[in-house]
Parts: sequence; structure tokens; C-alpha cells
Amino acid sequence: MRKLLGAFVLLGLGGCNYYYNEIPSPDDVMHHISWFDHMILSKAVHPYQRNDIPRDTPAGAVPVGGGEADWHKGDPLMMSFAFDTLVANKLKRPAGPPAPGTRSGQAVYNIYCSACHGYTGDADAPASKLGVFALSLLTAEARNFTDGYIYSMIRYGRGRMPQYGDKIVRRDERWAVVDYVRQLQSKAPLPPPPAKGAH
Repeated sequence: MRKLLGAFVLLGLGGCNYYYNEIPSPDDVMHHISWFDHMILSKAVHPYQRNDIPRDTPAGAVPVGGGEADWHKGDPLMMSFAFDTLVANKLKRPAGPPAPGTRSGQAVYNIYCSACHGYTGDADAPASKLGVFALSLLTAEARNFTDGYIYSMIRYGRGRMPQYGDKIVRRDERWAVVDYVRQLQSKAPLPPPPAKGAH
């Protein structure tokens, strides 16, 4: 009986060595799955650890505690991004002060908007000089946009205007950019209308 028990112990120990030395660890397997292997390179900063750290979020994601739902519409074959103008025009900024850590509208505008729209909003920027169309934010047309419309342009984009909601992820910072655009408009005189017959 002892010999039989000893044989089982030796087989068991040999089996353990085989299990630990020959069978791949689940951790090793994860390195062959690109999604797991590259998580450490994610743009997110310590995801899920703190709520006040901006991070790149999946399209259409809504915070667990609630937030702004996606409502954009449009023909995806006609534009990359689109939104419902009627909804946009009724959009109102949230009540209360901005969340702590919100960057100023000028800071966010200078990072994301000035390359095309210019630091003063007149579309006299390097990208415009290279032939990338950008609307001057000082025109009568732009001044007549509602705040909600400008906010929606920032968030969803339209036509040649790309989407920036995935870059300016904080709602308060998008509204801060809207306020800064209004400041630029208030500081600049209204440009003269184009001459008759001009194309």
C-alpha cells in the first residue's frame, strides 16, 4: 500500500512540474492577444481610478453617473459627422459653475481650434493658408449661430469641420470654448459684406 501511495505522490509531483513548466500561463497567453497586450499603451490615464482625469472614451459612452447622451443624426454617407440643427439650437449649457480643473476656453481653443480658425477667429491660420477651408468666426453668419449650435459643431463636427468631442471630452470645456468664441466676436468689428458681383 505504501508503494502504491508513493507512486501516486511521485506521479502527482511530476504532474505539477508538467503543469507549471509545460502548460502556458494565462498571463503568457494574454500577450498573444493584441487587445490585452496593448492596454498598457492606452491613452487613458489610470482608467476608472478617478473621475476627474480626462481620458479618451469610446464613441457613444455615457458615464455611469449619467451624462450627455449622443443625439447626433444625419446621413453617414454624406458627412462624417452630423447633428440635428433644431436640437442644437435648443441646447442649453448646464447650470452651475464649471467642474474643478476645467481648462479655460482660450487654452482649449488655442490647442484645438486656432490651427484652422486662427488665434483671433478670422480663419487666418497656417491650415487656411495651405488651402484647408475654415470658417471665419467673426462673420455675421457665425455671430448668428446659437451657443448650442457652436457647441454641437465642436462636439460632432459637420462637413469639413471634424469632430472634436472625442478630444475635448469635458462638457464644461466645450462650453468654455463657446464662451471664448463669443469673446473673440465681441472684440472684433463686424467685417464688411462682400462686394456685389464678388464670388
